[in-house]
Amino acid sequence: MKQHFQVLVVGAGPAGIAAAVRASESGQRVGLLDDNPAAGGQIWRKGARLPRAARQWLAKLGATSVVRLQGWHVFGAPAKGIVLAERNSLCATASEEPDHLKLRYDKLILATGARERFLPFPGWTLPNVMGAGGLDAMVRSGLPVSGKRVVVAGTGPLLLAVAAHLAEHGAKIIVICEQAPMRRLRSFALSLLSQPRKAVQGVGLRLTTRGARFYTSCWPVAANGREKLESVTLLHGGKQWEIECDYLACGFHLVPNLELPRMIGCGIHNGFVTVDRWQQTSVPDVLCAGEPTGIGGVELALAEGQIAGLAATGSVEKAKKLMEKRNRGQRFVHALVSAFELDPRLRSLPTSETFVCRCEDVSFGALSGYSSARDAKLHTRCGMGACQGRICGAAAQFLFGWDADSVRPPILPAFLSSLAVADAPVAAAVSDIASNQNRKDTP
Repeated sequence: MKQHFQVLVVGAGPAGIAAAVRASESGQRVGLLDDNPAAGGQIWRKGARLPRAARQWLAKLGATSVVRLQGWHVFGAPAKGIVLAERNSLCATASEEPDHLKLRYDKLILATGARERFLPFPGWTLPNVMGAGGLDAMVRSGLPVSGKRVVVAGTGPLLLAVAAHLAEHGAKIIVICEQAPMRRLRSFALSLLSQPRKAVQGVGLRLTTRGARFYTSCWPVAANGREKLESVTLLHGGKQWEIECDYLACGFHLVPNLELPRMIGCGIHNGFVTVDRWQQTSVPDVLCAGEPTGIGGVELALAEGQIAGLAATGSVEKAKKLMEKRNRGQRFVHALVSAFELDPRLRSLPTSETFVCRCEDVSFGALSGYSSARDAKLHTRCGMGACQGRICGAAAQFLFGWDADSVRPPILPAFLSSLAVADAPVAAAVSDIASNQNRKDTP
């Protein structure tokens, strides 16, 4: 099996799956790489109760000849047409040593998804203070929450979705705290009238969580406890009060995963990858789809992924038919940005002692005297830990206005053996992975 792909898709969430499926229709050799053990990304997680659209797209993917490299992550792109990938050790068996691949491509489609934005406040490092999506993922993986008292806080539609899912698993949702004001939520609700499916979905989520109090212009100012979380202090209308709870699920919307697009040299504007009508980035033969181009949900991701897959293989007439669907999704992106813009008062949450960089134990006070992310990194090691700034980077951007000025390989921690992969033969490794694909995942 050759190590060369005519189209290589990085990221197997909805956008990546759609891109791979459509690209494969041309008969070209397509590869789909993702660091999770199964396709679906964070939203279509294996083992969860999947919606109909997820089951349909996973079935379509299973019926293709796409070479699926599950459990691998890209850590470098040393030259045009080449990416370096390493096996995710969490997806390897106990007998396997970490492996690495050097993959060549003619066209590259980036569908790297997004992650939660965390904002630091006193106590946010306590056990059982989790990202909203993180707690949701753990419950999908088997964490029991029946009878547990949960406070859900932050901003964005994810809060209601997480609260509803936790409630379905028996959690007692005490309160949902949305930092956006009610007037913006009303405007957002009105904008959904043009998209009835989303409006119905939103109403359904709120009905599922109707037993929980819902506050706007409200956020946590402290998580309290000794060994683990015991209570949360909330601020609403200028007043503070404390609520006992077992979990705090807290996330301030999503931020795109831009490390790989930045390293390849894709143009970035207002925090997202810039693309043309064909999802083509500023780098020739590199396309991008899904959350890195704008946080807009599954329907937009599917439309963009299909357009990217079709455009990458020259099927532009088919791609044109999807553009109106994409345009509707992009209008939803603008509504989200307007509705859930962060309140400037959230910048006052951390105290001088509050850690901003959890990997390197760098406090808010230690960062306050610096003028840029680079300056702070050189003097404090902020962003130099295992997560490579994925947690503190978005927080520092909001707190201090710092933008990431560079991305250096490896974009994820990598083994020395992987860093020496440039001239290593990997055709046999790719062949082994492809031969195992007769065992299709069952949606």
